[in-house]
Amino acid sequence: MPKEDYVPTLFSLFRQYGYDGATLSKISAATGLGKASLYHHFPGGKEDMVASVLDHSDCWLQENVLQLLAGKGSPHTRLQKMCDHIHDLYAGGTQPCLTAILETGTGRDLFHQRIKTLVTHWIGAIAKILVESGLDEAIARQRGQDALISIQGALIVSQALDDASLFLRTIKQLPETLLHWE
Repeated sequence: MPKEDYVPTLFSLFRQYGYDGATLSKISAATGLGKASLYHHFPGGKEDMVASVLDHSDCWLQENVLQLLAGKGSPHTRLQKMCDHIHDLYAGGTQPCLTAILETGTGRDLFHQRIKTLVTHWIGAIAKILVESGLDEAIARQRGQDALISIQGALIVSQALDDASLFLRTIKQLPETLLHWE
């Protein structure tokens, strides 16, 4: 199989265990590949595997968030569709965030700049919609940051309390919250 076929499994592993916790033996067991085969597909080892997972995540964000936010429809509709995709990505608040987990331990040293770029693009796309809606550019950027803080915070708290309804409530309210500025 081509290495791209292993990326969803790697995505799940790194999302669950992070860079440091996803050992080669765990990766080997999950993919069914021996260490030699893993290095055949990913010559740079775990760092190469995470780079492939981040490539996959970049494509997902581009297709499911950035293009959608830049597309047609009312700002509310586009933001709601973004929230629907985020809901699916995090399985209704039951799955952790890959980028948040990679921002800890050794992963931060290796992938911080790449994750920062991804988050910056997402914030910018949300801010652009809010500017289209008539909000001041500086406030729109702050609201874009607040949107990601809300999403990530709700995800963490939902998982800590074993209560996905907190994440679901946040996602449901987010478009209204972002667009309300009276």
